[in-house]
Amino acid sequence: MILEIAKWVVICFGIFIIFIGFVMLIAPSKARLTLRQAGSTNFINYAEITVRLIPAVSLILYADSSKIPEAFKILGWIMLITSLILYAVPRKIHHKFSLMSAHFLKPFYFQLLAPFAFLFGGWIIYNAL
Repeated sequence: MILEIAKWVVICFGIFIIFIGFVMLIAPSKARLTLRQAGSTNFINYAEITVRLIPAVSLILYADSSKIPEAFKILGWIMLITSLILYAVPRKIHHKFSLMSAHFLKPFYFQLLAPFAFLFGGWIIYNAL
């Protein structure tokens, strides 16, 4: 049962990444605005980090049933460890980093990165099925 739930969380994560790719392609200013919001309030900061833990743990749990177990394990552990690190980083530093990133990443860059989100999301879904 847990494995089946993990599988569907991973698939939904892949769909989410593809959706984000569409947002980056069609509404890059909205994607940039969303990036600016990262870490802006305590609620947004800790909700964002906590929500990242769900697909991270799911990737780890489902890894052995995927087509590329090592890749899923590595991705899951990277997401898990970076999420735990972000819990320890002061919120203002996290927000400052997101503002700096949003300043650097102009809307055109989001559009350039969108195909990679499509590929990455598709790769996740393909390897989970």
